[in-house]
Amino acid sequence: MRLWTLHPKYLDPHGLVALWREALLAQAVLHGETKGYRHHPQLERFRQHPEPLQAIAAYLQAVADEARQRGYAFDAVKIRCMPTATTIAATSGQLMHEWHHLLGKLRDRSPLWHAKAGAVSTPEPHLLFHIVAGEVEPWEKGSSPTVLPE
Repeated sequence: MRLWTLHPKYLDPHGLVALWREALLAQAVLHGETKGYRHHPQLERFRQHPEPLQAIAAYLQAVADEARQRGYAFDAVKIRCMPTATTIAATSGQLMHEWHHLLGKLRDRSPLWHAKAGAVSTPEPHLLFHIVAGEVEPWEKGSSPTVLPE
């Protein structure tokens, strides 16, 4: 499961569809409807939000909005709560860690998207997140702490 801190506009079509599915799974987990993925580290920041269900709804809404702008037909009725307006702090290290991870994925599967992304020096976060200075998040699988500039 990968719930990107990055704005969904950077994802190629394959990545955007995968994100929608994974965020819907995260919504089901947070609603207590699954046996698996209940302890997935990507869900930690949603669980720490004062309104976790509204936070995942806000996350999903931004993904659905991006899909709609591209002419895709994601079913926003699947978003089960009203989105929250309260953002979640995410570190600059996490954002840049994900950016480099995404660039690697795009290089391998979508050269046109990779070329477009290569022109971006500082990626924008998903609308649910506001960026603060800091290292890669401790819940990030396989991460080694690195402080990156904001």
